[in-house]
Parts: sequence; C-alpha cells; structure tokens
Amino acid sequence: MHIAFLLFPGVTQLDLTGPAQFLSRLPDARVDLVWNAIAPVPTDAGFAIMPTATFADVPRADLLCVPGGMGIADVIDHSAALDWVRQVGAQAQWVTSVCTGALILGAAGLLEGYKATTHWAWHDKLALFGAEPVKARHVIDRNRATGGGVTAGIDFALALMARIAGEDHARAVQLALEYDPAPPFDCGSPDKAGADLVGIYQARAARLAPGRMERLEASARRLGFQSEG
Repeated sequence: MHIAFLLFPGVTQLDLTGPAQFLSRLPDARVDLVWNAIAPVPTDAGFAIMPTATFADVPRADLLCVPGGMGIADVIDHSAALDWVRQVGAQAQWVTSVCTGALILGAAGLLEGYKATTHWAWHDKLALFGAEPVKARHVIDRNRATGGGVTAGIDFALALMARIAGEDHARAVQLALEYDPAPPFDCGSPDKAGADLVGIYQARAARLAPGRMERLEASARRLGFQSEG
C-alpha cells in the first residue's frame, strides 16, 4: 500500500509522524512525505523534516493523509498543494486527515457530505466546507477517515489499520509500539480542562498565528463554499 502524507511548512509534526509510525506497519506499506520540492520543511516543533517526494513524483496513492498545523491557511492558499490533495484524493482508496488537516481536505472539496472530525478548537469550521462535524476521537465515513487533534492521530491510525488489515494486525502493532496511554493529567479536552485553561490555549494560539480563523473563512468564500452574504 502506497501511503502519501502531505508535508508542509508549519505542520504539527506529531500529526504526521504519529500516524506515519503506525501506518508504516501496514502490510507492504510504502510511505512518502510529499511537498513541492525536496528540501527540509520546517515544522512547528522547531526542527525540519525532509520530504521523500514532490507533487510531480506522486500523482496517485492508495492512502492520502493530510496532517494539520499552524501552516494550514498557507496550504489552502497554495494552489499547487491544494490541487495535489484534490488530485490524489479523487483516486485514493482512503482519504484521511489528522487534526486541522481535515480543513485542507475540506478546502479541496473532499469532505462535502461526509462526517468528519478535527481539533476541538476548529471543529465548527468543518461545516464551512460542507462536512458534517462529529465530536469524536476519530471518524470513519465510507472511505474518509479523520482524526481529532494531534495525539488522536494514533487512535485514528489504529482504527484505520483495523479496517484495512484486520483488528488482529492492529492489535499486534499497538502492542509492538507499546501504545498504552496513561497521561499524568486529565485535561486533554475542553470539557475536562475547564474555561481558564481553554482561555490560556486560545490566547496563545492567537499570538502564534493571528487571523487564522478569518483567513479560513475567507478561503471558504474564495473557493465557493460560502456566499459573500
């Protein structure tokens, strides 16, 4: 199975590397990290990842996965990147995303009429692109599979692996990678974290990437998903 991940500047690296580590254990898997040039791509973690292929090198794949991150608005405005997502997604057996990568899929027209999820802070924005938002750790609707925020990409990958290769295979991979989460704090969702902690997150996100919500809404209008009115 040929698996193609979109790699882009400002990607949240765990959105990509978490699922990639798991999905690479699918039978006969081949993983490509794809961007428009073979040069180090900066992530939001302060280090870069090297692409393995360019858009021209990978015109199709069996499984497309689009991660999220601070750079999603730039990707949606990057015509070559969005065209590649649209092209590969139109032919892939599985069209998938993690975190705000779902908004890139949506902008490419690949989530219209599908149930989907994304990071909790962006959940309501799925409707901008014709998707049906579902609050869940991962959502599989026909051949569309979407994961929630960041670490949910591992749960997403295991659920998708079970669909593709069977539950026994997915369980064996979970054991091999010792995925047995036991977080020291129980604040991984807004409901558990409380209003004060949510406010801290929102203020930090606004400082790091001001205007992202407005850019996304403007892009939805530009791409014809929303009327100007």
